[in-house]
Amino acid sequence: MKHRYIFLFIGLMVFWACTSLNVFEKSVPFPNHVWSSTDTPSFHFNITDTNALYNLYVVFRHEDAYRYKNVWLHITVHDPDSTYSFNREFTLANSAGWLGTAMDDIVDHRLPFNAVPAKLKKGEYSFTLQQIMREDPLQHVLNAGIRIVKIAP
Repeated sequence: MKHRYIFLFIGLMVFWACTSLNVFEKSVPFPNHVWSSTDTPSFHFNITDTNALYNLYVVFRHEDAYRYKNVWLHITVHDPDSTYSFNREFTLANSAGWLGTAMDDIVDHRLPFNAVPAKLKKGEYSFTLQQIMREDPLQHVLNAGIRIVKIAP
């Protein structure tokens, strides 16, 4: 019985050693849980592995009292070669409730930014988020950010 636990422990250690978690995640808290359209958090990261694919997410955390089923964002991306901006709606709820993970009155969303994993160029990137909802400032928002997950080649 004792040997079984030793083999299990060694197996788990080998598994953890062979899998690396390659995640970049940063978010910015909003004072008093209010996000004004003039608050435009920027997030900077560097890509060195051009063989890997990446999943990109918008991180959005709000209180249960948030009044909308969505959030509209103006996103500006600076990649090594160019700069581009676009508006994007992210769905936060459906008829069954919040789509994110809820704990007490806090709801946490990881909203997919790209439909399929992206191949990114080597270099510096920055993402800037601006809320463009009709309500300004937007109430009951705790923080917003970016999450980049590297998928091994």
